[in-house]
Amino acid sequence: MAVTLSVVIAVILVALIFDFTNGFHDSANAMAGPIATGALKPRTAVVIAAVLNLVGACLSTEVAKTISGGLFDDSLISASVILAGLVGAIIWNLLTWLVGLPSSSSHALFGGLIGAVIVGAGLASINGSVIVSKILLPAVVAPLVAGFAALLATKIAYRATRRTPSAHTEGGFKYGQAFTASLVALAHGTSDGQKTMGVITLVLVTAGFQSSGTGPQWWVILAAGLAIGLGTYSGGWRIMRTMGKGVVEIETPQGAASGAATSATILASAHLGFGLSTTQVATGAIVGSGIGRRGALIRWATARRMVVAWLLTLPGAALVGGLAALLADRGVVGVIVLLALLAVASLVIWRISRRNQINADNVTDGHEVLVLSTTPPPTYVEENQLDDRKHGRSRAKGAA
Repeated sequence: MAVTLSVVIAVILVALIFDFTNGFHDSANAMAGPIATGALKPRTAVVIAAVLNLVGACLSTEVAKTISGGLFDDSLISASVILAGLVGAIIWNLLTWLVGLPSSSSHALFGGLIGAVIVGAGLASINGSVIVSKILLPAVVAPLVAGFAALLATKIAYRATRRTPSAHTEGGFKYGQAFTASLVALAHGTSDGQKTMGVITLVLVTAGFQSSGTGPQWWVILAAGLAIGLGTYSGGWRIMRTMGKGVVEIETPQGAASGAATSATILASAHLGFGLSTTQVATGAIVGSGIGRRGALIRWATARRMVVAWLLTLPGAALVGGLAALLADRGVVGVIVLLALLAVASLVIWRISRRNQINADNVTDGHEVLVLSTTPPPTYVEENQLDDRKHGRSRAKGAA
């Protein structure tokens, strides 16, 4: 029992670390837009998001129940296997944060767990129908729904205010954008905050500390909510830059429309127990709002890189989780080695990120996230000047 208890404690701590990475990885989903447009100051935005993530995590447990009692046969898996899955998810989250790609923390978690469970317990322990209905189908449908809703909302917003001076509408849309971004943060807590609750509950069930089929205990809900809230407060500024400046040049009407579409989609999915990706929903809404605004600059190259990251997240995290399971399955020594490797990998990634640091003071200075390059990224003003020169050359060619 002592060995089992030590592994269970390790898994719970690593699950909360994953929840922290989920917070800073996904804080951009809610607050990248209002920060980019100036509707909210960066520090104010992450404080609001952190508090609402904590509140949202305490509002519902449907997604947690899906993870703890639906994805896997808890009688066939062990705490060490779950630990391996969490390691795969954390490593994937840190790598994509380093390069500024808003990949799905949810799919990193599911992928890491699936890979670890396959290696540690076999395919028979996975409920394929639940994974398809609760994870894969929402991953395809939800971003499209949010994007289409944001497109329509953006068109309506611009059409309704086309005769009103922009000086009069700007302030109103800033308040609207701050409000809808707050709703997204609340919705993120109700969805992603529950995923760690579900993992911890699954660990307690597999170790015999909790009955199968029961929901998360109050201390699990509180701990998960605090972890994701603290992670959100830390900012995740590298992904914040990509979401706010890297995909679409956002104006306040777009931001308000995309925030409303994102929050409605996430809240509805959380109520149904779908383990969808809030990152994919938020990105789909941002792109949809860009399409809805005539003349908006959409960087399709960045959007394509993000889609590639989405496609690689499940198998990539599953591969890391599966390799981690080979170590975790070797008892306490294997668990210790795995935790040491996680600590080393995290430290290396953090040290690399310090070469081109992005923080609250420079998050809106450009749209590129540099990793190893020593060339400073262009400022926002310099980017606009480059775009103007490119457009001027294209117009000159057209006139010729």
